Amino acid sequence: MYRQGDILIVPVPEESVPGGLRPEPRDARGRLVLAHGEATGHVHAIPGPGTLARGFLHLPEGGRLVHEEHDAISLPKGWYRVVRQREYVPGSYRVVAD
Repeated sequence: MYRQGDILIVPVPEESVPGGLRPEPRDARGRLVLAHGEATGHVHAIPGPGTLARGFLHLPEGGRLVHEEHDAISLPKGWYRVVRQREYVPGSYRVVAD
C-alpha cells in the first residue's frame, strides 16, 4: 500500500478490476488527477502513462504519484485501487482534503 496525504493506493489483482470501465480524461496539463486538494488547489496526480477509471488506476509501465506538498512516490507497474481518506463526523463521514 502507498499513502500520500489523504490518498491511499492499494495494489489489486487485474482479475478484481470490473470490466467495461471508461477512462477518465486527463487534466489540461496531461496528468491523471486522483484527487483535488480543496484547501490548496493542489492535486495528487500521475503525470506519465496510465489509465484512471472509477477509482481504479492502471500503470502499465509503473509511474510516479506527485503532489506539490508531498514527496513523489514511485509505483511499480500494475493495477491499483485509489481510496480517499474519510473521517468520522458525528452522524456521517466526510472526505479529508489537504
